[in-house]
Amino acid sequence: MPTNFTVVPVDDGRKSAQEDTDDNNVLREEDEETVGGGNPRESSPFINTDDDKGNLYDGKNMALFEEEMDSNPMVSSLLNKLANYTNLTQGVREHEEADEDEGAKKKTVKSPQMGTFIGVYLPCLQNILGVILFLRMTWIVGTAGILEVFIIVSMCCSCTMLTAISMSAIATNGVVPAGGSYYMISRSLGPEFGGAVGLCFYLGTTFAGAMYILGTIEILLTYIVPSAAIFKAEEKEYEAEAMLNNMRVYGTCCLTLMALVVFVGVKYVNKLALVFLACVVLSIFAIYAGVIKTIFEPPVFPVCLLGNRTLQNHDFDKCMKTDIIDNVTVTTKLWSLFCKGPELNASCNEYFTLNNVTEIQGIPGLTSGVISENMWGSYGPAGMLVEKPVPSVAAADSSQDMYMPYVVNDITTFFTLLVGIYFPSVTGIMAGSNRSGDLRDAQRSIPIGTILAIATTTIIYLSCVVLFGACIEGVVLRDKFGDSVKGNLVIGTLSWPSPWVIVIGSFFSCCGAGLQSLTGAPRLLQAIARDGIVPFLEVFGHGKANGEPTWALLLTALICESGILIASLDAVAPILSMFFLMCYLFVNLACALQTLLRTPNWRPRFKFYHWALSFLGMSLCLALMFISSWYYALVAMLIAGCIYKYIEYRGAEKEWGDGIRGLSLNAARFALIRLEEAPPHTKNWRPQLLVLLNLDSELSVKHPRLLSFTTQLKAGKGLTIVGSVLEGTYLTKEAEAKRAEQNIKAAMTAEKTKGFCHVVASSNLRDGISHLVQSAGLGGMKHNSVLMAWPGSWKQSNDPQSWKSFIETIRETTAAHQALLVAKNVDSFPHQERLKEGTIDVWWIVHDGGMLMLLPFLLRQHKVWRKCKMRIFTVAQMDDNSIQMKKDLQMFLYHLRLDAEVEVVEMHDSDISAFTYEKTLVMEQRSQMLIQMQLSRTEREREAQLIHDRNTASHAALNDKADATPERVHMTWTKEKFFTERNRNREPFASMAVRDLFNMKPEWESLNQSNVRCMHTAVKLNEVVVNKSQGAHLVLLNMPGPPRNRGGDENYMEFLEVMMEGLNRVLLVRGGGQEVITIYS
Repeated sequence: MPTNFTVVPVDDGRKSAQEDTDDNNVLREEDEETVGGGNPRESSPFINTDDDKGNLYDGKNMALFEEEMDSNPMVSSLLNKLANYTNLTQGVREHEEADEDEGAKKKTVKSPQMGTFIGVYLPCLQNILGVILFLRMTWIVGTAGILEVFIIVSMCCSCTMLTAISMSAIATNGVVPAGGSYYMISRSLGPEFGGAVGLCFYLGTTFAGAMYILGTIEILLTYIVPSAAIFKAEEKEYEAEAMLNNMRVYGTCCLTLMALVVFVGVKYVNKLALVFLACVVLSIFAIYAGVIKTIFEPPVFPVCLLGNRTLQNHDFDKCMKTDIIDNVTVTTKLWSLFCKGPELNASCNEYFTLNNVTEIQGIPGLTSGVISENMWGSYGPAGMLVEKPVPSVAAADSSQDMYMPYVVNDITTFFTLLVGIYFPSVTGIMAGSNRSGDLRDAQRSIPIGTILAIATTTIIYLSCVVLFGACIEGVVLRDKFGDSVKGNLVIGTLSWPSPWVIVIGSFFSCCGAGLQSLTGAPRLLQAIARDGIVPFLEVFGHGKANGEPTWALLLTALICESGILIASLDAVAPILSMFFLMCYLFVNLACALQTLLRTPNWRPRFKFYHWALSFLGMSLCLALMFISSWYYALVAMLIAGCIYKYIEYRGAEKEWGDGIRGLSLNAARFALIRLEEAPPHTKNWRPQLLVLLNLDSELSVKHPRLLSFTTQLKAGKGLTIVGSVLEGTYLTKEAEAKRAEQNIKAAMTAEKTKGFCHVVASSNLRDGISHLVQSAGLGGMKHNSVLMAWPGSWKQSNDPQSWKSFIETIRETTAAHQALLVAKNVDSFPHQERLKEGTIDVWWIVHDGGMLMLLPFLLRQHKVWRKCKMRIFTVAQMDDNSIQMKKDLQMFLYHLRLDAEVEVVEMHDSDISAFTYEKTLVMEQRSQMLIQMQLSRTEREREAQLIHDRNTASHAALNDKADATPERVHMTWTKEKFFTERNRNREPFASMAVRDLFNMKPEWESLNQSNVRCMHTAVKLNEVVVNKSQGAHLVLLNMPGPPRNRGGDENYMEFLEVMMEGLNRVLLVRGGGQEVITIYS
């Protein structure tokens, strides 16, 4: 019968306040705990921390899982953590001080209460509707015409709607902490894209602050207190310049004031947010109320026309040339503006004389039919007169028109400019996602609230386009500053009950938007700085004691000031359009990428998205960037690209499970599958290296110069796998293996070696190397060459396994058809210092597929070996034509496009010298004794000493004999005499002395003649190599294969040792059995 039991978590009451804080933040991305090899990971309730150990298990019912409690928590504990999780609010709040008796500061975390309407819909509405709607929308409608503005609004709103769909998918795929769009992009696309786009978003928000401040000052100086202008133009042509200077002065003062408000207390900004929102809503209602009123009673705003030209209605009250007062015809103020005096016979402007003055209604009303006139655009250059399409008489001289009180274009207008100016009016869609911590249910509220806000504002914008075009006269629409309607705000003339509703409402709206930009931008910069992905920004992560970003606010104010110094709202708007469009582009890219990659963690609650919509949104963003301003688009991309490369260069250490990493994995998988379809062609062959490293007792790399040589040979191209073997089982050597891997990676970084590291634990060294040779790499990215160091101390080693493993590695690489490179005296190889002029000598004894030709060429690509010349030596036998060989080799190198000197060395057959016999005898005696006697370690050492003493005695006897006839043959086998013997010219009497060698040492007759011949080859080859290449920077030699009979392995090591003796840097090369170089293109 089954036993029923209940798991009851036990709380021992010892949990501290700090642990409570940890519980509340178990999902915080910023926690920098490490696991395994030191890789940062996110804190998670699924992994226990050290503080939790001992509190998770206190009972007998879970005894079966007792040992796993350290790593895997009980479900009850997990659910308890998740239930208690509270994300910190992202709304800007003052950090309150704790009670005085505690003496410390703490964050007061209020439970989130906001719903969709208050928390997302209204903030988005407030951020989207703003300065462009009030100050520029009517002008855009009049300039571009209803149809074209419909296209502009549709494009921009479609862009933001598609972005909102993508953003909703990302925002509902887990918890979105502080940072809003920056957080979403960086965690979806990685630190490089995150840093680049985050800074672009920051710059966009900062320039938005500048735009709102300029809008505030424009409303103040143009519509509220025009008399407050400091700079006033005497001449009409200087009015624009004076206005810009006023904007700069007042804008700087306004920015300083706003920055002080933000610095002193942000909570006041938040308390005023509702007031600013009310201003926006009331202004919108006033516009619609005014439109309805025009049906019954249009407001009276007369516009004065001279011929077909619109007049600035500032300095006259009556729209007529003359007036009759007491039956006397007198001139009006308008007359004095165009004539040189008030007299009726005064000389006047020609156009004024030829054309009559007419007065039309600026707001004819919804039913007037003016919509047909406003359907098409009216673009033109700066200074173009704003004219109504009615008949007029043209004047012969128009040179004085610029001094007359006409309404003119202040800038050159064209379609793409208007797109750039309009786009900021649809930004602000991130307001909801930025407040995700304040929401009761963020994953439900963000998509609904954001999409509803965009839909609402789209309807408002599209309806305003039609209503403005249907209610307002075309010349008034094109009058940007309302000069034709006595300096009133054009959109204000339409509103009800008074124009001041819109003027005051838009003023406070722009003030609030500017304050919010100056509040949000520093916090965004602080979030980027605290992420630590852009090192030079780290100073901006600090702030006041309560967390306020003081330094970030200072930088924001400085950047904002640069926008204010531009002074023109029309010039600033396209700049921030670029940065916002780039941000939206990457939001769409992030969603499309995650959807196409089908990442297992990609499970958004918002289901109404598709990769095609995200891709369309991304394309639309890119198109709008280049439509608005192609040069601004290129600058924005250049800035983002520079930041991306900087973060990549400095090494982004953050690992956020981003989509770019997933894309890299998919691309790598695809490439690996393609690579495996066919072996690489000879033209594409390059050494893909497996570097076998030896580690010392401290698990440090013994020969780091081997990694330097790898770097010089590879120059960062192709595959490099650095491998090492630890003797033992993986269970016992796991920690050591990880430590060894870290040490190797550190050495690779120090030596600038790019590649992968692979440390294996194996029962013995030979099997471990065999596993690496067989299994390192993946698919088509497998090594084709093995690089290792020559075991220089193999003679002194008490353990024969070291050199036996070396020979087995040679056999296994040969069997695997892999090339083998063995570096002798690798510690003397150059590090980073450039070698002076010298040579790389290649001794081409047998054909190995061209490896010997290719390696020097690759080395010379690196700065260390660049000054070295390549020399190729080949050996000619008795029956070879050395002259023809040299010509053929030169032609071969010419076809290979290699620059090298060629030399053919003749090695004539000669008698085997006494030195060769002696070396062979010593070698065989040592081998036989060690094999037959199976001596212990101490006995081996003693026996080796005896052999050494006996050989020394025999050398002394030979030395005495050689001294008697020093010019005939040298038989003293010391190192100095050995060099003399090897380098001297052959003498005719030497052969006579060698004939009696067997008489000197009868035991030479019993030597293995095969060994004698091999030793003879090694000695003779060494003699010519040392003679020609002793001063070379590097000598490359063909590596002979090991004997088929394993009993001769030790002899083989001796042959190689003799062949390389007297040379400093040697690289033994053994080809892999395939051609690696070709004469064909």
